[in-house]
Amino acid sequence: MKKYLTLLLVCFTISTFAQDPEFSQYYAAPLYLNPAFTGTTNDHRFIANYRNQWPSVAQGYTTTAFSYDFNLFELNSGFGFLATQDQAGTAGMKSTQFNFLYSYKWRVSSKWVISSGLNFGYASRNIDFNKLLFADQFQTGVPSTVPTSDPSISSAGSAQYFDFKGGLLAYNRNFWFGFAAHHINQPNRSLINQYAYVPMKITVHGGVRIPLYNGVKKTRIPVLSPSFVYKRQANFEQLDVGAYLLYDPIIFGLWYRGIPVSKNAENSPSQDAVVVILGYQVGPFEIVYSYDFTISALGPASGGAHEVAIKYHHSISERQKSKKREKFLPCPSFNRKE
Repeated sequence: MKKYLTLLLVCFTISTFAQDPEFSQYYAAPLYLNPAFTGTTNDHRFIANYRNQWPSVAQGYTTTAFSYDFNLFELNSGFGFLATQDQAGTAGMKSTQFNFLYSYKWRVSSKWVISSGLNFGYASRNIDFNKLLFADQFQTGVPSTVPTSDPSISSAGSAQYFDFKGGLLAYNRNFWFGFAAHHINQPNRSLINQYAYVPMKITVHGGVRIPLYNGVKKTRIPVLSPSFVYKRQANFEQLDVGAYLLYDPIIFGLWYRGIPVSKNAENSPSQDAVVVILGYQVGPFEIVYSYDFTISALGPASGGAHEVAIKYHHSISERQKSKKREKFLPCPSFNRKE
């Protein structure tokens, strides 16, 4: 019976959590992408993210995140907080993590800044075992509502662990490039007192902000921002490439996720989705919605993925801002005017 329980949990874990949850609007979740983004604006920044992946599949994936960060100019340091929760499956497997982030910045020239960041996280992971079915509940050939008498259920529980991440980011007002290492300590998150280590994930990302004007100064200038994110975790790899177009106050984005030159487990081109993004800015608020059109073998039957990001920037006073700009260079933003 214990083998049956172990197999059930392991199969569930592999099928739903082989990789970290990800956001299609990855730059709308900058602290999740790379801790070096902590405090890279002139403002106090609040961001809320919500993702519902494969809603047509029974109890697919839902991921939420909330972050806050700011820059302490006197110390060339950024501080931040990030809370995430991911839930999947009919048994409600849930992972919750609280992260405290710190970054330090070097202004290496009049135009370039290098930011290094660290993330110190504490996480918990659990599942509702009352929603699982065990072998003794199939004695009649059909699932039974009678509680299981399997003694191995007593060895199952939740997991708590520390999780550490680090990253570097180089940027000027119109260009950025960085990389991050996630799960540096490769924590064990097994629910059955065995071993289920989280493999380290490597992320490489970059982009450019291109104002689309002919030299004539205008109050509203279209901005194009191509960017990419590459991730690798164990045997899994993923590439997101696309661009934002901002024409204040409208934001439009188009992305492709996949690596068609490589093959997946079914020996088909490795491709996942085409992502369409539409957003609107009003004052210090910004709300952006995206939808993932699934182009993998799973197809449109999955229901794609819905994602919403809400940002709020609380500006410091203009007097303070003008003084700090000489010392601190904000990270370029493809969806806000700088």
